[in-house]
Amino acid sequence: MKSGNNNVSSQLLKGAAVLSLAAIMTKLLGTLQKIPLQNIGGDGVFGIYNTVYPFYTILLTLATAGFPTAVSKFVAERHAEGDERGKQAVLRLATILMIVLGLASSALMYFGAPQLAQLIGSSQLVPALRSAAPALLFIPLSASLRGYFQGLQNMIPTAVSQVTEQAVRVAVMIVFLLYLSSAGAKESVIAGGALSGSAFGGAAGLIVMLMYWISYQRKLGAEIGHIDLAKAGTNRIKGHAGKGVAPVTPDSGERGSALLSSLLRYAIPICLASLAVPLISLVDTFTLPRLLSAHGDELAIMSAVGVYNRGIPLVQLVTMLASSLSVLFIPVLAEMNVRGDAAGIRRQLTLALRWFWLIGLVSSAGLALLAEPINVMLYQDGTGSGTMAWIAWTAAPSALVTVTAALLQGLGFVRAPALNLLLAAALKTALNAALVPQLGITGAAIAGIVVYAVAAALNLALLLRRTGLRPHAQAALLRPAAAVLALAAAVLLLLLAAAPLPQSRLIAALVSLLGVLLGAAVFAVAVLRTRLLTAAEVAALPRIGPRLLRLFIRLRLIRRE
Repeated sequence: MKSGNNNVSSQLLKGAAVLSLAAIMTKLLGTLQKIPLQNIGGDGVFGIYNTVYPFYTILLTLATAGFPTAVSKFVAERHAEGDERGKQAVLRLATILMIVLGLASSALMYFGAPQLAQLIGSSQLVPALRSAAPALLFIPLSASLRGYFQGLQNMIPTAVSQVTEQAVRVAVMIVFLLYLSSAGAKESVIAGGALSGSAFGGAAGLIVMLMYWISYQRKLGAEIGHIDLAKAGTNRIKGHAGKGVAPVTPDSGERGSALLSSLLRYAIPICLASLAVPLISLVDTFTLPRLLSAHGDELAIMSAVGVYNRGIPLVQLVTMLASSLSVLFIPVLAEMNVRGDAAGIRRQLTLALRWFWLIGLVSSAGLALLAEPINVMLYQDGTGSGTMAWIAWTAAPSALVTVTAALLQGLGFVRAPALNLLLAAALKTALNAALVPQLGITGAAIAGIVVYAVAAALNLALLLRRTGLRPHAQAALLRPAAAVLALAAAVLLLLLAAAPLPQSRLIAALVSLLGVLLGAAVFAVAVLRTRLLTAAEVAALPRIGPRLLRLFIRLRLIRRE
């Protein structure tokens, strides 16, 4: 019995690792693809793409978020009971639901494109909205199949299809960008071509899932046939050959309406929680074009939106890192919560908050100081470097939002982080309206800092209240501030030394990379020398802590306690 439990736990851990790796790869591809998008298409195309994509993401979330999780839960329950027909019924109902939602979302985006573009405030968006619409026909179907295989604890199909979908999307996007740019197409048409990659990627992901499904059905059919033959032989031996063979799997007899109701009750709350993060981006989609209307014509406004979005992929990389690492704490906290280990929970919370606060802080400070060379390195010129520096300061509160949400989930508080992000989205709307007309895209960047800081503060307040944790001001603020000052001094000296060099993209790349390495090294030394992180706290980091401690000891950055 114990061996069986260990096998299940091992399978779950392997599945989680596979899905985590796939998520990191897809997020990395999705973030980095924005650099060639701007380089090839220019700021106008970049602005149109980044205005449409959050709206597409919202529709995709409405159509799919929550349903793979719901399908996996219901399939897993029936699989445990040996109810093959029940599993098929869940998938069949989910597929019908996904087809309906996909058709509705795709039709809204394609046929409603002129009205949506008018609502947002730019007719330049119509081709891009219509090009993204077909993707909503394919991806929801993939979602139901992914949920089915996850319910069988087989994460490989989901991982392979997600990576395939993203890789094909990016490849097709670049091909269309190169072709349409060389053909002299208008910015709106080029952006539409770039967004059509989503449809090709969605189709590729669905094909992968269908291939896994066909293979699974063949294997299942062979197994059932083998069992049927064995049963028939047994019946003949017992003299019951004329009475037929009993069905292999029971029929659940579950009514479709009851199953649909159960699926929706489980999926809708997850779906609504998933809407919280893309809603903040959607606020910029619906407010920036109109609020920037005094800054030029439609194409100039889209170019300004493109410049605003230059710094966002860099912050998303930090958030992606925080999201990938934060999941390590969820099972640890859940286990401690069940055991009632309050002291252990406080130790893990202190460790997690300190690590992610430092990661966010060093990222914000480094990106802000190196905004201009990074801007030239990635996007060919220094336009909007000031705005990029402001956007960089959203990395620290974004990292805290990510880790506090994960910690709250590990303790069983699932809805609060989503509600706090919804409140942040409402605040972003108000701040954009107040700041963008006066400050342009810099106003939107400042609004982003404030709303993520508010969301982080709300999450943190709930976390501290529920756990009784009391952070020390010296460890939370004073010593991190000293480490940031050391980083700033080192990076500013590098920038001063590089100032006489000729201005070029290559020089900017060298300065950026050297600045990142120098800043990270100085910050790490300052953090370890001021004992912001002790050897015990480094070693306590789930899974990767002991290896990290050995590296720091070899580099003589920390002493073994």
